[in-house]
Amino acid sequence: MLTRAHEPLPDPGRLFGDLHLAGRTTVVAAVSGGGDSLALLLLFQAYLARLAAPPALVAVTVDHRLRPGSGAEAEAVARLCAARGIAHRTVAWRARRPASGLQAAARAARHALLAEAAGAAGTDLVLTGHTADDQAETVAMRAGRGGGRGMAGIAPATLYDGRVWFVRPLLGTRRVALRRVLQAHGVAWHDDPSNRDPAFERARLRAALDEPAIAARLTEARQAAAARRGLNRSAAALIDAAAARVAPGLLRVDPAALAGEAETAVHALRLLLAVAGGRDQLADLARTRALAARLAAGPCRATLSRALVVRRREGVFLLREARGLPAVPLGADPVVWDGRYRIARREAEIPPAGGDAATIAALGRVPVPAAAIGDGAPAALARAAMAAEPALWRGGVCLGPTAGRAAVACTPVTGPWVRHLPAFDLGPAAALARLVGAPEPPASPWRGHIEPLA
Repeated sequence: MLTRAHEPLPDPGRLFGDLHLAGRTTVVAAVSGGGDSLALLLLFQAYLARLAAPPALVAVTVDHRLRPGSGAEAEAVARLCAARGIAHRTVAWRARRPASGLQAAARAARHALLAEAAGAAGTDLVLTGHTADDQAETVAMRAGRGGGRGMAGIAPATLYDGRVWFVRPLLGTRRVALRRVLQAHGVAWHDDPSNRDPAFERARLRAALDEPAIAARLTEARQAAAARRGLNRSAAALIDAAAARVAPGLLRVDPAALAGEAETAVHALRLLLAVAGGRDQLADLARTRALAARLAAGPCRATLSRALVVRRREGVFLLREARGLPAVPLGADPVVWDGRYRIARREAEIPPAGGDAATIAALGRVPVPAAAIGDGAPAALARAAMAAEPALWRGGVCLGPTAGRAAVACTPVTGPWVRHLPAFDLGPAAALARLVGAPEPPASPWRGHIEPLA
């Protein structure tokens, strides 16, 4: 239902009251100059004014430099912020534009630039102006692509690169209500012309969605999010109880657990496959169900999502299959190797041998110390798993595994969430981090639950 003129404006206390700000000295608000983000800025400033010791507010505008007027729009935001006593900075996307997938590239650049700006401001919190209308449009787009887990829509918070939370306090607020906030403050806003360009899928859906359709999509999103959280909780409990790392790169799962409640077992298997194979997407649902049936039937061997899965008497084992393992230069900046490890050079310089720079590549077949093999881990599988682990190479010579080397920082990561971790998935992400020895994700910035009040 559209917000009518006599209805009260959105309440900042309701929008931001459950946001955990204690211990945070600064919060970044992403402000493009559009109506949604400008309203976010005004509402959050009003909320901070109610606090006894509020964090500093920094507005950051990303200038994608895709339209001639983008610089002027950023300057308009800067003037508004100066008039309201808000710190502001503009960051520009200066990288070379791709020949295709421009919108996706711009979105990735925006996230990276905002995360960088948050780091410079000394915070891990970036607020964005996504609305209930955006949520309805997103769910409609995902429904057109087959639905699935994506029907939960936009998460109320997403952890970016393991270090910065992108938080969306306005997901329960309609766009028309935010326009009324701007009108009440006498603030003009800019409408991006691409929002009305039928060349873009979101613009077409925005024009097509009427009020009943928006309400239906928002209901779908709430129900799907609740179902996703519930399934994640049960899958995380299964992983904690039934899975173990029994050798470097080798996971063991109790077959009885995978033969249990079908939906939970299949989801847990999809998660384990993604981590073992270093994939950023979960394995195909239909193929995982078929694999689960094979595992329940008895001993077997299969590959899926770059993972080798072996059912033996001792258990179900998962490891990285021996193909497509990358070789990448070792530098001071961290790189995610094979979707399974974040690796960087610790020392300022690792001297080259004969002019050859150091690289990270798979270890290959080497003897595995007995102390590295846990109880019930078949030696042959432990050797195969170890062969796919990262090692330091230089001049065509393997210098040994990266694990434990003083010169190299090597930290496991959980494949599906290396770059983006939706708050929906915090439970299984933490369970898988415990399993592989990765750092556990930080708690959600929403106090007591993972989403703001609707």
